Amino acid sequence: MDGFVRNKLTEWKLSDWIEAFEAQEIDKESLYLLDEQEIDQLITKAGPRVKFKDKLKLLKEEQNTTQPQKEAVNTSGQSPVAAQHSPFLLHYQEQDQQKLLNSSIVPHQDLPSISEKGKRKSELFQSEFVEWQPSPKRQYNSAAGSQSETEILSDVKDIMRRVSERLHGRDKLSAFLKDQIKDLETERRHLVGVFGRTGAGKSSLINAIINKEGLLPSASVSACTSVMIKVEATNGSKYEAHIEFITKEDWENEVQSLKQALEDHDDDDDDDGGNDDCLDPDGKLSALYGEEWKGKLTHSLMDNKYFRDIPEFLKPKIKILESDSAEGLSEKFVRYTRSESNETEEVKRWYWPLVKCVTVKVPDNDFLDHVTLVDLPGNGDSNRSRDQMWTEFIASCSTVWIVTEMTRAASEREAWDILEGASSLLGNGGECQQIHFICTKSDHEKPDDIYKVKKAVKNEFKKRETITNHFSEDSFQVFTVSSKEFLKGENVNPDVNEILKLKEILKNLNDAHSETSNYVSGAHGILSLIQGARSREVVEQKNDVCAVLEGNLNIQLNRVKKAIEDITKAFEQHLREGVEKSQNLCERKLRSFLYPSKTRERSFHRTLKYAVRNDGIQKPKKGKRKDLNMILASYLTESIDEKFRKTFPNDLKCGNFNGAIDAFSLNTDSLIEKYKNVVFLMLYPLRT
Repeated sequence: MDGFVRNKLTEWKLSDWIEAFEAQEIDKESLYLLDEQEIDQLITKAGPRVKFKDKLKLLKEEQNTTQPQKEAVNTSGQSPVAAQHSPFLLHYQEQDQQKLLNSSIVPHQDLPSISEKGKRKSELFQSEFVEWQPSPKRQYNSAAGSQSETEILSDVKDIMRRVSERLHGRDKLSAFLKDQIKDLETERRHLVGVFGRTGAGKSSLINAIINKEGLLPSASVSACTSVMIKVEATNGSKYEAHIEFITKEDWENEVQSLKQALEDHDDDDDDDGGNDDCLDPDGKLSALYGEEWKGKLTHSLMDNKYFRDIPEFLKPKIKILESDSAEGLSEKFVRYTRSESNETEEVKRWYWPLVKCVTVKVPDNDFLDHVTLVDLPGNGDSNRSRDQMWTEFIASCSTVWIVTEMTRAASEREAWDILEGASSLLGNGGECQQIHFICTKSDHEKPDDIYKVKKAVKNEFKKRETITNHFSEDSFQVFTVSSKEFLKGENVNPDVNEILKLKEILKNLNDAHSETSNYVSGAHGILSLIQGARSREVVEQKNDVCAVLEGNLNIQLNRVKKAIEDITKAFEQHLREGVEKSQNLCERKLRSFLYPSKTRERSFHRTLKYAVRNDGIQKPKKGKRKDLNMILASYLTESIDEKFRKTFPNDLKCGNFNGAIDAFSLNTDSLIEKYKNVVFLMLYPLRT
């Protein structure tokens, strides 16, 4: 089975049948030759079979209407992706193809021998570069349409696969190229982190955004989301939940910590220490073991009998759940994501304590192909592996949604505590460019009231110095929504219920990323580098080009070097001041952590114990997450925060090192124009 068939089935929403086609080795050629009986055997369900036959018929008609003769590439009839890269295609058609195809970096001993009449020694890249262009059967004019992005991506991936297979050399260039080809497959997604306290409406908001009311269960008094949940699109027709577990070793360590916390709790009467999980350690252990854990050693609780229903936890591997409906999937994965205080007969064992992350995939969604919504706990997790993943997610979020109820949006302490606690990870330590403060339950609110709430929230933002040290007012927006009203399909006032605006933001993020465009661009550069690496044409002109490039490179590098040196000196000065301040005041910082205000003196021992046990991190049931490491380093980080933000801004409109990196240019366009008949392929990857 080739990429063409796989991509066609995916495009037609028939990816569930890919395995059947692979088993019968159906490739592009045999796809067009399938008869009715063979299709009936491949696709056993009537609905998908009817859809497949209709799509195949249209595909055959489309192929029959194309012009078989060769003609120049018509960019006006191409898809945007093909048109974007048409200079490469046009250049190839204008050149002597035999010369172009004759070069490769594969060692000559790996190439097939030829006659001594000067013919090509290898056809290594002939098929690759020929298939780079639309084949004769796919030559579309502007009236008939254009090659789809799916077809382009399929063709180019096949090309790069064959190129990679023929890179047998052990030299650095071959290894580099294989790594670059492999990196083309790396999926790049925008992460949108969704924060908020239990009951604020995070799950309902996500359900409304994707228009699937029953997908994520809404929190109740006795329940809360206990793990990180990612929501993204799938090309398949089913709803899926991919469940990733922590390791058995991690769970054993956590069980030991939970039991120790229970012993410590017997001596404590206040709520300043401990974990911020939805349930206490007793509840967390009881969720998985019922009452069996009491009185047993930690080692005994690792017996495989407790994990008989989840063999994926023991392997470990991803557990995949599927359903034809959002509600059906929700019923299946609820025990892996939620903590419930009232167990039912249907669910006697909850597995969320063992879960690291759940990825929910929804079909028929056009704005989550390259965007992932992540429902995140506000203060990390007591489990180290989950806490590490939480930190990585925070740092990778390009946008953050803080969800809170409208009635107390500006004054709700927990929402602002979450944002303040994560601001350093999101800002100078991360990739966040936008913060959206989303006020839920705006039902029946008047526009004047909406305006007052938004103004109050923005004023509160300005007061929060911890946040504004990392984010400007331009990066902060306030929205009001009513998920309930939106899901009911009632007449929605877009100025009061702004869910459609949020969906448009997600769509813009999604559309800004084109898998096909990124892959084709990268493939262009790799193939061009391969050609340039072995080109022996017009050595004198190549030397001229190299001389010009070296001159331009030295000039540009000196400018960048000067900018970096100036900024480095400024950082060193700020850090010296921070070090001096830390030396004088670090004891005060430590005391404020160990002896927080309004707590009894004896809480010192418990606070210190929790901090040591959790690598310096304290997660109280109420209030902010506290990281002793960050507290002690705060004078250093604060001394460079402002300079760091200006030097490495998250805003893509601004360049790093005061724009010095963005200003870097080798001015290759003029060289490509002058030497296009000789070294176009060598220079193409260097365009700026």
